[in-house]
Amino acid sequence: MTDSESTPSTPVVPRRPISELETVVVRFAGDSGDGMQLTGTEFTKSVAHEGSDLATFPDFPGEIRAPAGTLAGVSAYQIHFSSQKVFTPGDQPDVLVAMNPAALRINLPDLPSSGILILNAGTFTRANIEKAGYASNPIEDGSLSKYQVYAIDISKQTSLALEGMGLTAKEVGRCKNFYALGLMFWLYTHPTEREEKSIRAKFQKNPKLAEANVASFRAGYNYGETTEIFPSRYFVPPAPIVPGTYRHITGNEATAIGLVTAAQLASLQLFYGSYPITPASDILHTLCMYRHYNVITFQAEDEIAAVTAAIGASYAGAIGTTGTSGPGLALKGEAIGLAVMTELPLVIVNVQRGGPSTGLPTKTEQADLLQSMFGRNSECPVAVVAPATPGDCFWMAIEAVRIAIRYMCPVIYLSDGYLANGAEPWKLPEVASLPKIPVTFRTDPQGFYPYLRDPETLARPWVIPGAPGLEHRIGGLEKEDITGHVSYDPLNHEQMVRLRAEKIARIVHEIPEAQVYGDPSGDLLIVGWGSTYGAITHAVKLLRQQGHRVSSMHLRYLNPMPANVGQVLASFRRVLVPEMNLGQLLMMLRAQFLVDAVGLCKVQGRPFKVSEIMAKAEDLLGVHERAEFATHAEVAS
Repeated sequence: MTDSESTPSTPVVPRRPISELETVVVRFAGDSGDGMQLTGTEFTKSVAHEGSDLATFPDFPGEIRAPAGTLAGVSAYQIHFSSQKVFTPGDQPDVLVAMNPAALRINLPDLPSSGILILNAGTFTRANIEKAGYASNPIEDGSLSKYQVYAIDISKQTSLALEGMGLTAKEVGRCKNFYALGLMFWLYTHPTEREEKSIRAKFQKNPKLAEANVASFRAGYNYGETTEIFPSRYFVPPAPIVPGTYRHITGNEATAIGLVTAAQLASLQLFYGSYPITPASDILHTLCMYRHYNVITFQAEDEIAAVTAAIGASYAGAIGTTGTSGPGLALKGEAIGLAVMTELPLVIVNVQRGGPSTGLPTKTEQADLLQSMFGRNSECPVAVVAPATPGDCFWMAIEAVRIAIRYMCPVIYLSDGYLANGAEPWKLPEVASLPKIPVTFRTDPQGFYPYLRDPETLARPWVIPGAPGLEHRIGGLEKEDITGHVSYDPLNHEQMVRLRAEKIARIVHEIPEAQVYGDPSGDLLIVGWGSTYGAITHAVKLLRQQGHRVSSMHLRYLNPMPANVGQVLASFRRVLVPEMNLGQLLMMLRAQFLVDAVGLCKVQGRPFKVSEIMAKAEDLLGVHERAEFATHAEVAS
């Protein structure tokens, strides 16, 4: 008897080959009630634990609760992870997980040919297909033939996995996102133990639902393991990163932590007054958790109350901050003018969104730059700063507070929906390395006047109300230079207007020069601000690899701009300015530096793709013209 005949053999599931990939982009998409944001967040955490560099793009529906299965209710979450440095959440997904026909309809145009398409076949009912605008079932009509399609009845498989657990049909349906998550864990060879602990911790108040989600997660993982529909699994090696302690952070979280840190560095109480508004509300939510760090949060009845309360807090000796989006910044305009007139420190966080009016509440835009610069009555100068990445929101929040205190002025901090909701790994700074923010309150009444000015910064004294002998008047009426008395004298008014403008202009002496990525001179300079940083930097990297003399300059200080901006602009033959507006920084650069810059404008509620910037850059460089000339020359020869 041979060895093979000695005992009955046990069926062995063949192990799939594991292919190593440098970079992957995955998009989860489904109905707003399908838990796609949670699914994407959990997968992102696992990617971070595995050591990949990453960037994310949560894409929320504009409707609070659109009818289930409709195009308006589609929610998506995209993550780009890699063994190399990641600058953007990716131009297009390599893998699209679509939980219903509407999600497929909205997101399929972004999936390249041969991309992996995982569908919840159980939702492709006649009613859902019609809601999505399909004439026939795309799974069956051959329209998806150019993709790698895996149609799995995730709804049914989840129900089978949760049989006997005593859940309602609605509760079972709410677990199918974890089935999809488990399948993706298997596909990308992620360990499951840590995620199961995370699920139990997240649903600890409802143990039955926690175990149901764990069971659904395991079922999805086991489906990939035991079926043979996937020819391969994939593995992305860890990225080389600077040693340290990292956490997953969104731009709004980084902004909140930055404000708290700045107040601690200044040894001041932080006051944050805000009216809830998308996409800035998470800053208020996050700050509420830090009240033990001498933080006061105030949910005001409207935008005007929020900003004026913050001004009152600064008058009382705290650092007054307020947060909003574009529509709220418009309502705060007069009160910001009051802060300019009273010369009190104030930080206004503006998380920009699509507009005008209510516009696109959950979509991103960069269209509030000119409003921040000029959107108030009369000559009303303020400092303007803008973070470049979710992690940079921490550093620029600290910088906004520092400038506001040192120059006794309002500072507008321009984030946007893409930065606010996007996430990346963030290295925690060494607390001891953070420089203190010096604060001096005037306490000596000898020789005191409320509008005496520091000879270097032109800042007036900061006096806590009630300080003996330091009583003074503030308010919206023009003040007499030095004394602070109400004044209608025309020459005094012009002098005060010029002093307030000069104070903001002097900030340029204390901000770093703009850095150039690439060579200091060349054929093309791409200039950006805010969240365009990642797409611009990646595009420039690729263009330089192709041999083009292209560099980039990203502006984090917009008023005043760094001192070397004009010199850098003059060092390049052409200048390109990509913006998610109709050319606002472009207008400022052309006016201030007389440079013949060209704009690349996008106002679609979505961030730039790397390919869009590359295409415009190649056009300005004449790449296509040279290619066409070469083709003609070859034909002629």
